[in-house]
Parts: sequence; C-alpha cells; structure tokens
Amino acid sequence: MNKASLFGTLAVLGAALLGTAGHGADHVASVGVPAARLITEDQYVNTLKVVFGPGLKLAPRFAPIPRVQGLVAVGSSHATMTAGALDQFDNAARLVADQVTGRENRDFLITCRPKSNTAADDACAQETLTRIGRVLFRRPLTTAETKAYVKAANQNAESIHDFYRGLAVSMSAMLIAPEFLYVTQPTQTVRGKTTLTAYGKAARLSLLLWNSYPDDALLNAAESGALNTPKGLQAQVERMVASPRLQAGVRNFFDDMLVFENFETLSKDATTFPTFTYKVSVDAREQTLRTVAAIVRDDADFRDIFTTRKTFLTNDLGSIYGVRIDKPDEWVPYEFPANDPHAGILTHVSFTALYAQPGRTSPTRRGKAIREIFLCQKVPDPPANVDFSKLTNPDPSLKTSRDRLEAHRSNPVCAGCHKITDPMGLGMENFDGAGFYRAEEQKAPIDARGDLEGVQFSDAVGLSKALHDSPKATSCLTQRMLGYALGRPLDSNDEALVKSLNEDFINSGYRVRHLMQTIAINDAFYNVEDRSAKVPTKEASNASSSVQKQGS
Repeated sequence: MNKASLFGTLAVLGAALLGTAGHGADHVASVGVPAARLITEDQYVNTLKVVFGPGLKLAPRFAPIPRVQGLVAVGSSHATMTAGALDQFDNAARLVADQVTGRENRDFLITCRPKSNTAADDACAQETLTRIGRVLFRRPLTTAETKAYVKAANQNAESIHDFYRGLAVSMSAMLIAPEFLYVTQPTQTVRGKTTLTAYGKAARLSLLLWNSYPDDALLNAAESGALNTPKGLQAQVERMVASPRLQAGVRNFFDDMLVFENFETLSKDATTFPTFTYKVSVDAREQTLRTVAAIVRDDADFRDIFTTRKTFLTNDLGSIYGVRIDKPDEWVPYEFPANDPHAGILTHVSFTALYAQPGRTSPTRRGKAIREIFLCQKVPDPPANVDFSKLTNPDPSLKTSRDRLEAHRSNPVCAGCHKITDPMGLGMENFDGAGFYRAEEQKAPIDARGDLEGVQFSDAVGLSKALHDSPKATSCLTQRMLGYALGRPLDSNDEALVKSLNEDFINSGYRVRHLMQTIAINDAFYNVEDRSAKVPTKEASNASSSVQKQGS
C-alpha cells in the first residue's frame, strides 16, 4: 500500500461523508463545542491490542504531548496535529493494516472470508470494517461512514485486484481518522444539564480505568442505555475495577505523574558511573511502577509508596542497590531490611538518578521534583543570568553539595528558590547521581538533615516518612487523579469537588482504587461545561510543567 492510494481513499471518504455526518437515525447530536484529547502512544498501543490481540507488533514513536498541570493526560487536550505528526500516525496505521491483512494473520484477525481474494466483497468488507470501527471510534459507525469505508475498500480491491489490500487501505484510513485519534466529548442535554452521551461516558471511563478504549461489554452497556442509569454505571465500574486491566490504568497514571518519559532522554557520564547502563535505566522505571502497582493491587494505603521496603529487583538493579539477584533477566520480589537506607520510591534509582546531573547529584533538582510532583507546588525556573560556576567549577575546599550550595545561595537572586527546594533535596544526598548509596563525598561526611514543611528529618528515610504524613501529598494525589480523569486543566470551579474527593479518599484509608472508583461514578465526571468565559487559576494557565526545565 502506498501513500497515494491512502490519501486518495481519504479524499473519497471526505467526499462521501461531507454533509452527511449530521443526518440519519444513528447520528448522535452534540451540544456546544466539544473538547478533544489527542490519543497518547500508550492508548494507541493498548487499543490496537484490544482490537487485534497482543501479538500485534507495535512500536510507534509519536510527537511528545506537552505537560499541563504536571500531566501529559491534561496536555493531550492542548496538543495540535501538525503535518509531521499526521505523517507519523500514517506510517503507524499502514504498518498495522499490513499486519492485520497479511497472509500470516488474516485468517484469525479477519473473521469472514471473501468470495475471491482478487475482487471486492461488499459483505465481508462491511462485516470487518464495522466490527473494527466500533472499537476504534468508540461507537458504532454511522450509516454514512459504513458506506464510505466499504466503498473505498471495494474500489481499491477492484483497482489492484486484491480484496485484502483494498481492506487494508480503508483500515489505514480509519486509523488516522480524527474519530480515532481524538477523544471528543459527544454530548446530550438531560433535564437542562449538558452531559456526555453513553458512548462518551464509555470512552472517558475506559481511559481512566484501563488507559484504553472501551471493550465490547462497555460498548454494549452504552448501546443499551444501561450506562445512562446509576445501576448500569455502577455495574460497569465495579467490573472494570475488578479487572486485571486496571493495572494498565494505574501504571499509566503514575508513569505520567512521575514524569517518567524523561527516562527516554536520561544519560549518565560513563566515566563517573560506568555501571549505569541503558538496561538499568529501563529497569529503574519498571521497578517503581511495579512497586506502586502492587500497593494499589493489594488495596493498601497509597502513602506506603513513600515508606515501603517491599519492591522488585533485577540482576542489573541489584548492582546499584548492593543486592545480589541470582536470576538474570527476571524480576524478583525483594524487601530491604529494617535498617537499610532504602525505603519508598524516593530512594529508588528511578528518582535518585532521574533527578540528578549526568555526573553528580543535584539537591535542587530533587527538591524541586518533590515539591512539584508530590506536593503540586510550582517552583519558579531560575533566571537566565544565574551564575552556576560555584556548582559546576567549585572551590576545591567545598567538599559536599551542601557546602557548594551554601556558596551558590550567597547570590540573593538564587536564595529564594533554593530555600523551598534544597532543604528537601539535601535529604537525598546519601545517594549519588546514579543512585548508589554513600556515606561520604570526597572523604567528607554527608549531612543529610533537612525539613519538609517544617518537619525535621536526618536522612532520606526521614524525608520519606515526612512526605508519607503530609496532608499536601494526599491532596496533590487527588488533584492529579481528577485532572488525569477529566483530561483538562483544573480551575477554581473544581475546588469543591477536589475537596470532597480528598475527604472521601482519606476516609477510605487512602485507597487509590477507591478514589478511581469514586471519580468514575461521580456525575461531575460526565458533566460538560463551557468554561471558555471562566478565568482559570494561575496554575491552569501554565501550559507546561517546569519539572522538565530543571536548574542546578
């Protein structure tokens, strides 16, 4: 299949659908201007594996989505489709369609058989495209859409004398259609209130809980109208929360919240840290996600992510932690001893290495990350004219990072920001830039004392305990989860809902599954408001997280 035939098909589809999408009994009317969220890489992969099975080979590399209020999920509603981005989606679509219709896969991925492999078959094309389109578009295809996609498949099949190649062209067109690449908000008016349609609810619900598109059971509930009833909605939410697929939703939320896409560009000085390999970097990310997912799976206290000594290790990670793992290339459950300096995800390599410089530590980066990721507090970026020479080319007499930062903070321009980052970041100084534990720096003892919001601690374990007990960390998690669920920036109009959800979260014993379920059955999760005339908060106006613009 070439691009000329694909874009020719798009032209045919556009002509066929122009002016018809708003007509017909199967059309769902929209009220107002719906917001749209661009599909993420993970959602793209998860959805196609639901449609075509886990054996599908997928390795898409789409343009990064900007962070808004600390989340890519929120930034997806701000993402734009450039010509270059569309080309990336097009390449991925053609690779998928080629696999599905290829000789090695077609017999079990395409359920019908054409009368002839070298000619069009209207019935088989329609059966295949309507089945696939229902999942990709998160609703049944309209009559006009069905006719257009089937017509395009048939025309290409007759032109190139290959039923499956014709089918692949229409399938590729579906995979780059706005109805697939964007999650819109189809709305309806019920008793004077604008809310999502049942299919809109299904899409929002599946993205929150599974980070994927609706399955057949959820689409059936939408089609029957059950999802528009409290009982039907409750039944679907309970089913989805009990499903193993909830783990995908949990992992994606925390991967997003923890800014783990920065691992894709993480590098360490090979001379300073020769054992910090790419494999260590990959495993570090996975270690933390496995640790957090296990806490959620066991329905334990969310705050335990800051203090748990239970985790998972590989042989490569064991070399960083000083733990021997005798099973190469396998994940092994492991619990650090009570007197070990490792406790909670702040002491994981995923945090200590990610928030450090290539060749040294960075208390400022680490403190900034703690404040922004876990406390939802914005730290200003350093002024453009700041002199970092006392850190990058320090006085040899300044042995430790604490000493060097004290000299750097002598500049009053720097002191204000460092005051809110360094007291936390210095608590992590027993871990070097690659995550190795150390008691000394340049033969000088490390002083890891600090404070978090007035709570004093003497080391990283104490810092982790202070974060565990911080009400701001709990409130931040609630804010992040609601923003992730809604896929839009929160503003002052959401304050009452955040407060109510947070109180319920606390009363549940800080259970993340309970928080997700509470959001999923809340009417506010499905209401649609026109906020164009409302003034957002200062944080909502900030279009990208400063976590990626790290200072010293």
